[in-house]
Amino acid sequence: MKTIVAATVLNSVVALGFIALAMPVHAAVPCEEMLKEMRTAKGSAKLSDADMKKVEDLETKAVERCNADDDRRSDKFLAEAMQIMGK
Repeated sequence: MKTIVAATVLNSVVALGFIALAMPVHAAVPCEEMLKEMRTAKGSAKLSDADMKKVEDLETKAVERCNADDDRRSDKFLAEAMQIMGK
């Protein structure tokens, strides 16, 4: 009987481990939402020409990644742009 219980517990632990591996470690924010936030911030940002160029380049990269359904990388570019704007 102890063997059956031990085997059941072990199987449950293994099954939970596989479920945990299948789940994303960090769920990305939908890039469309983050893009809206960044564009709103950009509209009121007071940036030097060089910083605005960096933000616009990051926005272009983010849109490209967003269109490719790569939200995680898109969000990374947008977060970097927000950081330049001090947001």
